[in-house]
Amino acid sequence: MKHLQKILALTPLLVAVLSFTSASMTYADAHLAHLLKGAHHKVCDVSTQGAHCFAQVIADKSGSPTTQTVPTGYGPAQLHGAYQLPTTSLKPATIAIVDAYDAPNITSDLATYNKTFGLQVFPNCSATVTTSCFQKVNQNGGTLYPLRNSGWALETSLDVETAHQICQNCKIILVEANSASYNSLMTAVDRARLMGATVISNSYGSDEFGSETVYDAHFKYPGIAFVFSSGDSGYGATYPAASGLVTAVGGTTLNIDAANTWQSESVWTGSGSGCSAFELKPSFQTDTSCARRSIADIAADADPSTGVAVYDSYAYGGSRGWFQVGGTSVSAPIIAGIYGLANNVIPTASANSVLYSNYSYATNLHDILAGTNGSCGTYLCQGASGYDGPSGLGSPLGLGTF
Repeated sequence: MKHLQKILALTPLLVAVLSFTSASMTYADAHLAHLLKGAHHKVCDVSTQGAHCFAQVIADKSGSPTTQTVPTGYGPAQLHGAYQLPTTSLKPATIAIVDAYDAPNITSDLATYNKTFGLQVFPNCSATVTTSCFQKVNQNGGTLYPLRNSGWALETSLDVETAHQICQNCKIILVEANSASYNSLMTAVDRARLMGATVISNSYGSDEFGSETVYDAHFKYPGIAFVFSSGDSGYGATYPAASGLVTAVGGTTLNIDAANTWQSESVWTGSGSGCSAFELKPSFQTDTSCARRSIADIAADADPSTGVAVYDSYAYGGSRGWFQVGGTSVSAPIIAGIYGLANNVIPTASANSVLYSNYSYATNLHDILAGTNGSCGTYLCQGASGYDGPSGLGSPLGLGTF
């Protein structure tokens, strides 16, 4: 116990762990074990024919995912406290989550998440329940769901639970693509838009490719925030984050105190950033080292060691229960949830342009000054005053930027 107390005094994250109302020493010990091991691995295999998800799960020394019977990682109190967010919106948005393949237990997993963290019951949408509810459809809007995939099921639990816990009265629509091909995923993105989503969260991507700009047409719709993870392999551009029409979300290491107050934040080493090889530079980006589109636009917590608690019962890696997950697959639904909380009118075809016109450091953004995700030697791969690649403009401080 004395050794644990010494470590707690030095580790803000572990202090935060003890602030859970239902926290026990079992919780703290489990989280301490995660930090000491420090191992994590990619949840989804890299696809040769499309995209892969950007989730990273805490694992043991053998590489097997680690689960607990109680949550480990940040929950609603930690993220709302750190980023000074309300839990509900005065004008809640419809947030769509786009993922590949079927997560068969997502409805019950979300119910378990809500019960564990004391959130209100979140009913399924129906003819009589159309707001503050959950709905799952396939890429065509129906209920004949695609094949199951345990990696994408964990990603789906992460996305749905994180977006929901940020905006707890937003309507959540999960649209499941038939596969991780871009044709399927973009069909799902279109379906989300047609179903009335004003925020569409996407935690996947791939290396850039020569024909990527053809897919940009799926994001050219005023009034909708298309949110994409920037990647989890460090410095290097990914698509669709490279599109100037989407909000590209980088990753940070977020440290808080026992009162869930923001203490510090630095660039997460895995946060994707860089210069697009194919996408034109948006007029609202004024940094000088990229002739084309610069990635990212904004950032939020993504480091697996400061990752979020995710409940998934569909046997990822043979394990069920509470996982601790990081990657920019976390930061994207955090930002999507904040867009949902703000639910402001987006007057242009690029929701990210609003960020560049509304931000003010110390007023509505944390400027990320430290950390690096590569060795490029410039702001494109290291934290810096003002705009930098891995964290974009910074991390949220309330809703003012959105």
